[in-house]
Amino acid sequence: MYELIVFDWDGTLMDSEATIVECLQKAALDLGHAVPDPGRAREVIGLGLHQAVARLFPHADDAQVEALARQYRKHFLREDRPPSPLFSGAEELLRELASRDYLLAVATGKSRRGLDMELDHSGLGRFFHFTRCADETFSKPHPQMLLDVMDYLGADKCKTLVVGDTEYDMQMAANAGSDAVGVSHGVHPPQRLRQQGALMVFDALREIPTWLEDRRSPGRRVTAEGKPQ
Repeated sequence: MYELIVFDWDGTLMDSEATIVECLQKAALDLGHAVPDPGRAREVIGLGLHQAVARLFPHADDAQVEALARQYRKHFLREDRPPSPLFSGAEELLRELASRDYLLAVATGKSRRGLDMELDHSGLGRFFHFTRCADETFSKPHPQMLLDVMDYLGADKCKTLVVGDTEYDMQMAANAGSDAVGVSHGVHPPQRLRQQGALMVFDALREIPTWLEDRRSPGRRVTAEGKPQ
């Protein structure tokens, strides 16, 4: 049924929430802005950096947003920062999907420099046929990032599946005319993902290949919850 699987990065494959929140808070502290509490900072994870900063600091003008973004990058990209861990089963999932000849891609709110750093640290870069970042096109939930991925890989929107942890991922997929599923270990809760069109929300990444195979196998009917009958 699907040929292309497009993954979000932060909160989906990599457990980077705490690092992102910390870097946002440090940027605010450095520049004399009110430090956002973790709950508010979590809400903007998944957006492009400038969009996230503008939403988190609504009273900041354009120059202040640029300064905050620059300071965030300074903290996030420092060479001595310990890399964030992958979620359990992330590498195994990608290896399994690659063995089944799926096209694999990333569409992320990260910058190109940030994603390339994480792909290098994690060793997952070898699995992806194409990646797209928010500083190369429009931020989620705009569909352009996903449309660029599909265009580059020659994939049809009806055969493309987005995997993400935020409502921005679900909205991006819907805006592009593609399906989406969620993971429950990320930023936004399962109910919120379902309200935005997630076909299924997984508690573990290892559940995804079985769900895909159930939908792929002819003659097997799948319930709305993704369970074979």
